[in-house]
Amino acid sequence: MSRKIFTIPSNGGGTGGAARRSRPMVRILYFLALMLTAIAMGAALAHLFELPNKIGIGPDDYLTVQRNYDNWWMVGLFVPAAFIAVIALMFGLRGTGAPFVLAAIAVVLLVGELIAFWGFTAPANRATENWTMLPDDWEAWRAQWEYSHAVRAVLYVLAFGTLLLSVLSWRSGES
Repeated sequence: MSRKIFTIPSNGGGTGGAARRSRPMVRILYFLALMLTAIAMGAALAHLFELPNKIGIGPDDYLTVQRNYDNWWMVGLFVPAAFIAVIALMFGLRGTGAPFVLAAIAVVLLVGELIAFWGFTAPANRATENWTMLPDDWEAWRAQWEYSHAVRAVLYVLAFGTLLLSVLSWRSGES
């Protein structure tokens, strides 16, 4: 006997609607959404875990440490890829009830992550020329940069967890 994880009304869990007709496609979309979100989340978590050690260091040491990110633009390519994959998954789950709702919540969380990056992280990068120089108010920019990454990490963890709940609820509806 299959046990439902969520009680959101659905069209048969993972067995109804578009999901039944395209089960292999939904599996591929789940794989892509989970993998790409996990990779993007990994970079955000690295920022979060190093925050306590970086937030109080002096200007010269901070500029030195920031050079560790010189090629992280490559990791940034996974951010839009994850976002697109989760949106595609959400559309692939239409008519499945809880799996769809959870994927939609993940999309909203990833929108929040993008707002945090473009609204707070990117301006700090511009103000410091990607941390190659420090303006007079560099400590305020550092705090904005570090804490915006922390917010992004939390949003990624929540989005990833929501995607996991989505796939579990989708799988629980199989016969």
